[in-house]
Amino acid sequence: MKSDVVPLVQLDGQTALVTGASRGLGRSIAILLAKAGAHVYVNYAHDTGAAEATLRLLKDLGASCFLTKFDVCNAAQVDEHVTGIVKEHGRLDILVNNAGVSRDNLLGRLKDEDWRQVLDTNVFGTFVVSRRVAKTMIRNRAGRIINITSVAGEMGNAGQVNYSSAKGALIGFTKALARELAPRNILVNAVSPGLVAAGMTEHLSDTQVQEIAQHIPLRRLGEAEDVAHAVLFLCSRMSNYITGHILRVNGGLYM
Repeated sequence: MKSDVVPLVQLDGQTALVTGASRGLGRSIAILLAKAGAHVYVNYAHDTGAAEATLRLLKDLGASCFLTKFDVCNAAQVDEHVTGIVKEHGRLDILVNNAGVSRDNLLGRLKDEDWRQVLDTNVFGTFVVSRRVAKTMIRNRAGRIINITSVAGEMGNAGQVNYSSAKGALIGFTKALARELAPRNILVNAVSPGLVAAGMTEHLSDTQVQEIAQHIPLRRLGEAEDVAHAVLFLCSRMSNYITGHILRVNGGLYM
């Protein structure tokens, strides 16, 4: 397989599931894990066209890759698809909980359904998928779970009380689950991106991006690949003694 990944990071033979991987950050993570040699399952819930585009990119790399369509909040669907992955490959080594949504507004204008959808997808969905995958990892006494949180969950952000609450909850979830699964040799960590030029910032104008960048010590928004490399590190043997950690990839926005 063609790859520009550092040789130390090799995931040959491992199986990875990346939720919300049809576009943006999830797509970049899937591509990097595939370059490192993993069998990659690209999860998506709605956008078949974007998911198929991701699959084509992976296949162009010569990767072993598959689409798996399910709603992370639907326990029956999650069980069905994870069972299928394990049946096909015998194990599931890596889970990246990336699926998430945002519904931004000031508190007084925030609708009940906007609160519920953000908390459901970002928190409940992570719980549902992690619960099912952990059963397989416990059986194999090995595994990596990486949760994608956000700088908003650490420092808060006006107009994002729902999103900040959800991402903050993932930090607590990560630390508690890390303690619970450590005796089974399962490492649980989180990556906390700052403002990344993908997905949820695509609606910003160039002027808005420049204004935001002035508040970041590195004076730029992050790239999806910046975050994907952090995920790859946490999947690799170079992080064998790291668990319960929140790895910040934010250009110094929050220290």
